[in-house]
Amino acid sequence: MYNMDKLYEAAAAKGHVCVGLDTAAEYLPPKERRRAASDAQAVLAFNRAIIDATADISACFKIQIAYYEELGLAGLETYAKTLAYLRDRGALVIADIKRGDIADTALRYAGAHFAGDFEADFVTLSPYMGMDSIEPWLSYADTRGKGAFVLMRTSNKGMRDFEYQELTAGGRLYDAVGDRLAELAAGRPGKYGYGAFGAVVGCTERAEAAAIREKRGNLFFLIPGYGAQGGGAEDAALLLRDGNGGVVNASRSILRAWAGDREKAADDADNRFAAEAARKAAVEMRDAIRAAAGIAG
Repeated sequence: MYNMDKLYEAAAAKGHVCVGLDTAAEYLPPKERRRAASDAQAVLAFNRAIIDATADISACFKIQIAYYEELGLAGLETYAKTLAYLRDRGALVIADIKRGDIADTALRYAGAHFAGDFEADFVTLSPYMGMDSIEPWLSYADTRGKGAFVLMRTSNKGMRDFEYQELTAGGRLYDAVGDRLAELAAGRPGKYGYGAFGAVVGCTERAEAAAIREKRGNLFFLIPGYGAQGGGAEDAALLLRDGNGGVVNASRSILRAWAGDREKAADDADNRFAAEAARKAAVEMRDAIRAAAGIAG
């Protein structure tokens, strides 16, 4: 069984929310940051509180490694301990590492992030060195069910610089990426019709969403752009297929939900208050996406 099958089942049972643990120290309640021995320890305690509050209502979690690398060795220890805590909770986790190298280097990256201290269920990959930057990761899909989300059409403003370039053969660059990923998925079909590897498709361009979803029927989507980047429930729902086929990532809108109530988000706010606010934000997001997708319950 591929991890992508497990993610499909988690989305069906819990909703489409992917909680982004892209946790900067400045996102924490000031009280918690002051009383911790270090920012790395403060982030770890905060992450655990958020995980405890949202694990039962979230399909998965995504951890952007840069937020931890910034804190040096202590930050990478927090990254590893956060991954371990998620594993202990039985949660599915996407390591947002956006690797894109080739040959033996790619194999080393795969070994680092699909096993050992940094083990995750999925990773994010960049395809722009070619398919030989993706292929070394596939052995872990074959032997351990691991998955990946490959950058296809992202949610940032700069996506038009390259992803939208028109090709001489017709279509845009992101179309060509999608074609190759669809071929890859067809070679490793999962239980629910989605390949072991999926695609990153942002929800900030509504006009194209329905056509992308229709064309890429065997690709499970990791959908960024919700919340702080401007995407909403209706935008994200267009990228789902029969009520599934994707998870929608939100980071700051969940991690910083505690600061939305200015009266209560005073200097005495703590991790418990932040976790309660995160849960409320995640539930509201889950329910909004389900409603937009026409999913009952």
